[in-house]
Amino acid sequence: MSIYNSINTNRQAVFAMQTLNFNTTELNGVQKRVSTGFRVADSRDDTGAFSVAQAVRSDIAGVTAVNEQLGGARGILATTLSALGEVSNTMQQIRTVLTRLGDSNVTGDSRLQYQEQFNSLVLQTRNFLTDATYNGRSLMPTTGTVGGSISGIRNESGAQYTIAGVAASTLVIGGTMSGPVVVPTTSAEAIGYFSGAISSTGTNLFSVENRINNALASFGASAKFVDNQVAFNTKRIDALTDGLGALVDADLAKESSRMTALQTRQELSLQTLSMANQTPQKLLSLFR
Repeated sequence: MSIYNSINTNRQAVFAMQTLNFNTTELNGVQKRVSTGFRVADSRDDTGAFSVAQAVRSDIAGVTAVNEQLGGARGILATTLSALGEVSNTMQQIRTVLTRLGDSNVTGDSRLQYQEQFNSLVLQTRNFLTDATYNGRSLMPTTGTVGGSISGIRNESGAQYTIAGVAASTLVIGGTMSGPVVVPTTSAEAIGYFSGAISSTGTNLFSVENRINNALASFGASAKFVDNQVAFNTKRIDALTDGLGALVDADLAKESSRMTALQTRQELSLQTLSMANQTPQKLLSLFR
């Protein structure tokens, strides 16, 4: 390459300025990556990677929101199972009292005490079922004949799940959640609770116990399903976050080393430009 000296075109200064601009641009990019922590902070850095990253971020936000909603299902199921557990335990006490009331030898004050205890226990089961609400909702509604089923979304794609409810009136002796308790006054009436012979009691004691046990099994399975879904979604969030980091996160150790090198190159470019700018002055000295 031929070498010539000109006061109109300072080629050395042009090359030095180009190098300085390149180093400055590269340094600005490194500083952006270091300050944000992202290799791809916006679409200008990498259009394709940023587009994929935004889609992954949307998925993460969706799954996170789903888990928050599943937390509500967890709450209502835990409340329901707690109430049903108490009802089941109380039914055992009711059976014991009915057995004693079915004995014709129990008379006088003893019978009156058992009758009062029976009335109190039945009312208690009603109270347990009435109070089994979470955020104003219940899987065991106290009115009507249909359970208060709930539905929700289990993933970010909108796939749904449903938890079937059970009418509270089917889980109490007498088949009603209001009104006076039908207290057996004779041993025959007490035995009628076992056989269902008393029409006002609805179905028999064993049928009520079976429905309670079936409800416990059903709601327990639903609670396990929700717990498993939350655990799976949590693992998915971790996996998506890890993949997102691999896609857009900056390697700060590498960027720190590159920043040091670029700062050095920038300083050298400035010095080279300064030296190149002195060339015209040197040419003028030839005419003195």
